[in-house]
Amino acid sequence: MNSPAPPAATKTLHTLTLGNRFATLPAAFYTVLQPTPLPAPYLVARSPAAAALLDLDVAATSEQEFIDTFTGNRLLPGSQPLAAVYSGHQFGVWAGQLGDGRAILLGDAADRQQQRWEIQLKGSGLTPYSRMGDGRAVLRSSIREFLCSEAMAALGIPTSRALCITGSDQHIMRETPETTAVVTRLAPSFIRFGSFEHWYYNDRAEQLQILADFVLAHYFPDLRQQANPYQALLAEVTRRTAELIAQWQAVGFMHGVMNTDNMSILGLTIDYGPYGFMEAYDEQHICNHTDRQGRYSYRMQPTIGHWNCHALGQALLPLIGSVAETQAALATYEPAFQRKWDALLHRKFGLQSTQEQDQDLFQRYFALLQESHADFTLSFRQLSHLGNQPSAQDEALRDLFIDRTALDLWLENYRQRLASENSDEQQRQQGMLSSNPKYVLRNYLAQIAIEKAQNKDFSEIEKLLRILERPYDEQPEYAAYANLPPDWAGQLEVSCSS
Repeated sequence: MNSPAPPAATKTLHTLTLGNRFATLPAAFYTVLQPTPLPAPYLVARSPAAAALLDLDVAATSEQEFIDTFTGNRLLPGSQPLAAVYSGHQFGVWAGQLGDGRAILLGDAADRQQQRWEIQLKGSGLTPYSRMGDGRAVLRSSIREFLCSEAMAALGIPTSRALCITGSDQHIMRETPETTAVVTRLAPSFIRFGSFEHWYYNDRAEQLQILADFVLAHYFPDLRQQANPYQALLAEVTRRTAELIAQWQAVGFMHGVMNTDNMSILGLTIDYGPYGFMEAYDEQHICNHTDRQGRYSYRMQPTIGHWNCHALGQALLPLIGSVAETQAALATYEPAFQRKWDALLHRKFGLQSTQEQDQDLFQRYFALLQESHADFTLSFRQLSHLGNQPSAQDEALRDLFIDRTALDLWLENYRQRLASENSDEQQRQQGMLSSNPKYVLRNYLAQIAIEKAQNKDFSEIEKLLRILERPYDEQPEYAAYANLPPDWAGQLEVSCSS
C-alpha cells in the first residue's frame, strides 16, 4: 500500500512563483503595465486564513519584502501584471467601457490541490481604464473590503478573499484628504458579467467566443460536453448567482452596487464598496448613500440579480444561438433562488421537514421584524436559543419587538410547528446557532477600526478579523461586539467613494 504524499512545504515569497492564465488571452483583453509604487509602505493587516490559500508562510507576512510585494513596489517571480478591460450596466444604464481602473492582476498561483488563485492589487495606481479616477484606494475603503471579504468567507458565502492591506502616508483627495492603501484580493477569477458585455456591445463576436471558451475550459470544463455549452454556461452562472443572492438575503447582507461589472462569472461576492449588514430590519433599506432610487435595496437584490443574468444572457445570445435557448437557461434563476432561500430559511428557523404552512410562518416573522424594525442578526440569534416550551429565555427575543403580543402569538404557532415534527430541542438549537451568526461586520464596528487605523492603531482590525472568523461561536469575551448598535451608528453613511 502506498503511503500518502507528504504535505507540500509552506511557501515563502522566494518560492511563490506566479503564472498568469488570464494573460494567455489575446492582447485586446488587457493592458500590460506595472503597479505604481507607494512611498514607505507598511503593513496594516493580513489574513492568515487567506495566506493559507496560497500555502504562504504566515510568518513572512510581517517582512518588508512581503509588504513591498503586495503594495506593488516589487514583483514576484513569474508575475505578469496587467489590467483587464470590461464594460457594464451601472444602475441599469449602459456605461460603456470600464475596466480595472485601480486594480492590477499580478498573476495566479496554485495551492496544494492545484486550485489556482488570481492575485490582484486594488489601489495600485493609474491604468488606461481609470477614466477620471486616480487609480488609488484609501485606507477607509480598503479596511472595509478586507474585513468583509474574510467575514463573508467565514459565514460560508462565496466570495473573493483578502490577503492583506498595506498602507502609506501618501495622501489623495476624496471628500477630504485621506491616506492611500492597497488591498490584495484573491479569487479563482475576477471575470465579470461585464467582461462578456464588453465584446457583445462592441460587436466583437470572435473575442466574445474566445472569452466564453476560456471560461468553459478553465472554470466549467464539464459543461463543454453539453449539447450547447454556451447555454449550459449561462444556466450554471444563473444558478450560482441566484443561490449567492439567497445567501446574502439570509444573513441580511446588502452589496450596494450590483452593477453588471461587479457580478462574478463564478457566482462570487466581489467588489466590496458601500455594502452593509441589515440592522434594524427594513426590507426597503438602502445601504448605498448614492443609490437615491433604491435600485439596490435589500428587497430588490433578488430581482436585480435576475436582471443582471438577463444582461449576461443578452451578451451570450450570439453564442447560444436562439432566444428560446437563452430564455430556458435564464429560467433556472427563480426556482434556484427559491430552493436555496427555502432551504436556508428552514435551517434558520430550525425546521427539519417542509410543511405547507411554513412559508406563511416565515412571512409572518419577517412582517413582525418589519413592524418593529427589530435587529435582523440579533432576532434570529435569540430565536436560536429558544426552548421548545416558553421560558424566561423568551425575554431576550421579546425585548427586540414592539408588539410583544403579536410575537407571542407567532411563538405559540412556531412551537406548535416544532412539536409537529417532534423537534429535539438541543439538536435544533445547535443547528440554528450554526445557521444564524452572532457576529457580523456592522458598519459602526468597521468605523471604529477605521478611525483607530487612521491614527496608526491597527489592533482593532486584527481583533475584528479574529471575531468575524468565528461568527457562529459564542465568544463570550467579545459579547459586546454582538450588541445593538449605538445611537451614533445611525448617522453613518457609505457610498461609492473610495
